[in-house]
Amino acid sequence: MPAIIPVRFTYAARDLWFDPAGTGAQEGDHVICVTERGQEFGLATGDAREVSDEELAETIGHAQLRDVLRIATDDDLARAEELERRGEEALPAFRRHVAESGLDMKPVGVEYLFDGDKAVCYFAAEERVDFRQLVRDLAREFHVRIDMRQIGVREEAAIVGGYGHCGQELCCRRFAMGFDPVSIRMAKEQDLPLNSTKISGACGRLMCCLRYEFEAYRDFKGRAPKRNAVIDTPLGKGKIIEYDTPKEQIVLRLESGKQIRVALADMTASEAAHKKSEELGCPCRPDTVTREVLDRLESPDVQMALAELDRKMGVTAEPEVDASDLFVDTRRKRRRASGGAEAQGEKGRGAAELSAAGADEAPTRRRRKRRPGDGGAGNAAAPAASAKADAGSQPGTRRRRHHQAGEGAADAGAQGSGAGSGSGSGAQPVKRTRRPGDRGGQAAAEKGTQPRGMQPSRRKRGAQASGSGAGQQGGEQGGQRPAPKHMQGDETAPKARRRRRRGGRGKGGAGSEGGAGGGE
Repeated sequence: MPAIIPVRFTYAARDLWFDPAGTGAQEGDHVICVTERGQEFGLATGDAREVSDEELAETIGHAQLRDVLRIATDDDLARAEELERRGEEALPAFRRHVAESGLDMKPVGVEYLFDGDKAVCYFAAEERVDFRQLVRDLAREFHVRIDMRQIGVREEAAIVGGYGHCGQELCCRRFAMGFDPVSIRMAKEQDLPLNSTKISGACGRLMCCLRYEFEAYRDFKGRAPKRNAVIDTPLGKGKIIEYDTPKEQIVLRLESGKQIRVALADMTASEAAHKKSEELGCPCRPDTVTREVLDRLESPDVQMALAELDRKMGVTAEPEVDASDLFVDTRRKRRRASGGAEAQGEKGRGAAELSAAGADEAPTRRRRKRRPGDGGAGNAAAPAASAKADAGSQPGTRRRRHHQAGEGAADAGAQGSGAGSGSGSGAQPVKRTRRPGDRGGQAAAEKGTQPRGMQPSRRKRGAQASGSGAGQQGGEQGGQRPAPKHMQGDETAPKARRRRRRGGRGKGGAGSEGGAGGGE
C-alpha cells in the first residue's frame, strides 16, 4: 500500500497528498514539494501513513502522486518569508492595474512560487474576464511570469480568513478539507431561523457548519415521535412541544400546563404503536411514558403530582391531622401603661373595683339622647354633669363625644323664649337650622356670635349697642347723641326677636313681625 502525507498550502482550499519518499517528514514540519506549477513551500498537517489503492484513487482521482523533496531548512524558511513579503507588496500594484483596466474583478492576493520565477495572481469574479492586457501590464511591472487564477467567494473567505458568528476562526480557514454543498433544507431540519443574516457566513453563502449536525438531527427525528403528538403518561395526556436533539430529550406539556423533559431512550411503545408501524411499514415510534421514568425525574412539581395521584388512588393513606397543629392557644396581650405611676395606680384601683363589683355591675357605654326641639343645647349642662359624675364614680367608662353647640346656641334659646313671652304667646322652643361648615354651632361659639338664622335683626343689634354704651358712659359724656326714641327701652326687659318670613305679614306666632311689634 502506498504511503502518503497531507500538506497544506497558503492558497489551497484543501490539503494535498504527497509521497514522503523517505524524507521522514512528520506533522508540523515545513516541506518543499513538487507540484504541476513548480516547487512550493507547504506545511505537513499529519504524519505519514499508508492507505489503500481504492482510497488513494477516490481522493486524487487520475492525478499523479508527487514526491516531497525535503524538509525545509533555515535558508528555505528565510526565502519563504522573503517571498511572502514580496507578495504583500505586489498586491497594491495588482489592485491599481485592475482599477485602471476597468475589469469587473476583485483582487485577493499575489503568491510567488518557491523558485521565484512565477507569480500567481488570485482574483474573484462572478463571470469570465478577459485579462490578457492585464497580464502584459503586470509582467511589465513585476518582471516575472504571471499566472491568473480565478476563485469563488468561498475560496476567497478561506484565503483571507476571519471570524464567524460563533466568535472563532472560520472553519474553511482553520481545518476544512473542502467545500461540501450546503442547502437550506439543512437549516430547516435543525429548526434554525430562516434568516439569511443568521445562517450565512462571511462569504455570503450558507455556513459550512450547517452540515456538521445535520445527520444527527435527521437521525433523532426519524426515531422520535413527531411534534404535537399525544403521549400517555401516569399524570394524563402530554403533548410534544419541543426537541432537544443534542441531549436526545423530548419536552412534554401535561394537561395541567406543567412541562417535563423525558429522554427518548426511556420512552416505550404501546401495542397500538407496534401494530400501526407494521401496517404502514415505518419505524415504530414510542408513545408512552411509564411511572418509573417519572419517579427518576428530579422535579418537585412532578413528585408532588405523583404523591397526589397516589392519595387519590388509595395507595397511600391520608395523613392524620392533629388538633394541636391547627389550633394554637392565644394569650391576651398586656397593654402598656401610657402614663406615669399615678395613672398606673388609678388603672390598678379601677380594675380592682371592677372585679369586686362583678360582671353584672360592669360599666357600660352611655349615650345621651337628643330631645326634639332642644337643638342639642337646651339641656347641655345636665348631661355633662351626669357624665362627669359617672366618669368619676365608675372608672374605665368611655363617654361618647358629640358636637358642642357652644354658648351661642344657648343664648339663642334664651332670646327665643324671651321673645315668645313678650309677644303674649306661649313659650316655644327655638328651631336651629344646621348649616354646612358651622360644626354644630361650635364655630359660632368660638366667634362669640349666634349661628346663622338665629341672629337678631339689625334694629335689635343697634338698640343693644346704644343701650350698653349709654349705660356705661352716659354720666361722663353728655355731648353724645342719645339713641332714637324707638330704639330706647328697658334693658332688663326681654326683647322679642324679629324674624322675617317670605310668606308675608299677618302670620302670628313667636318670632313673627307682629309678635315682635307687640313686644316692643
